[in-house]
Amino acid sequence: MAAKVAESTHKLFVSNLPWTVAHRQLKEYFSQFGFVSNAYVVFDRTTGMSKGYGFVTFSSPKELNVAVKKTHHFLEGNPIYLSDPHSTNQLQQ
Repeated sequence: MAAKVAESTHKLFVSNLPWTVAHRQLKEYFSQFGFVSNAYVVFDRTTGMSKGYGFVTFSSPKELNVAVKKTHHFLEGNPIYLSDPHSTNQLQQ
């Protein structure tokens, strides 16, 4: 249980994902900032289509901070936005 709590503190909410992005692409993109222990995109159970958001968990706060410090993120030419998963505040503009 303690490991799960510690892991969740290094988690980002990622929004505005293109509908074509899946778990693998999300993990590949964020791996440039450090080791990604988990990345997943949320899909609609009925349609199977992406809901346009997901979560990325890094192995350490240092890696999470490196990702957050980058001012602009793009996947497939689409700007994506990072937030704390436990807050409504966006982490960068």
